[in-house]
Formats: sequence, C-alpha cells, structure tokens
Amino acid sequence: MHATGIPFNDPSGDRLRDWLGVDRAAFYDPDNFAILPMGFCFPGLDAAGGDLPPRRECAPLWRARLMAAMPQIDLVLAVGIHAQAWHLGAARSASLTETVRDWRCIFDSAAAPKILPLPHPSWRNSGWLKRNPWFGMDLLPFLKAQIAHRLRRNS
Repeated sequence: MHATGIPFNDPSGDRLRDWLGVDRAAFYDPDNFAILPMGFCFPGLDAAGGDLPPRRECAPLWRARLMAAMPQIDLVLAVGIHAQAWHLGAARSASLTETVRDWRCIFDSAAAPKILPLPHPSWRNSGWLKRNPWFGMDLLPFLKAQIAHRLRRNS
C-alpha cells in the first residue's frame, strides 16, 4: 500500500474484499465504496513491526467533515479499534472482540448510517479469526448480503 498509494492493495485488502464478497474493480469503484482511513499519513511502525496507531490529531480535523460531505453513505464498516472508537464512542465495548461480537446490536441500534464493526483484515489478526469462528459463520454472511444488496441497488 505504501509503495502504490492504494489503500488495501495488499493481502489484508484481499482478505477484506473476500469478507465483502467483491472483486478489486467493485472495491475501488468510488460509486461503491469510500475508503476513509482514520489518518491520512502513515504513522510509522512499532517495535514489533506493526503499524502505530493513527496520529491523534488526524481524525478530529477531517473525519466528521468528510462524513457530512457524503450523506448517501448508509453503511460504515468500522474496521479496527480506532474506527470503532470514533464511530461508536461509548457504545464500543472494552475490547475489539466484545465490540465485534455485539455487531447485531450495534447494527440494529445505529440510525443512519448503519455501522458494522470489523477486526482489521491484517494477517496479524489470523489468530483472532481462528479463535472467533462465529465471525465467519455469523457476521460475514450478513456483511456479504448487506454489500450485495447495496451494490444491486446502486447498479
């Protein structure tokens, strides 16, 4: 991603597109998806080689304005704990697992746009996915159906 400037242009993007049930063309079509990171700059790497959290000043500067500029968005995929903290605030549980496990309640309680919390599709979360099989059995089929419905509606 950092070499090409294309978000999710890596194995995590392949995993995310699989979760959504879409190909690259549909995913990168701006009529289908708006890809809004929590920060527009790369925050650097931590000691273990993972990405550092987004810089604290980024999202407060622009996120609300960008969301307001796109009132047609009716589904937000809150990918990772930083997006979940921003979009869910106090509705977010103490852990990513608890928040994602509560996806039905979060989706049903959100007015507009609807929100679905997801773990980050990074390879670093492969263990999480194995420990939480309900994610693939319950949430992903629902997510794919929601995306397919919206893509049919937009075509």
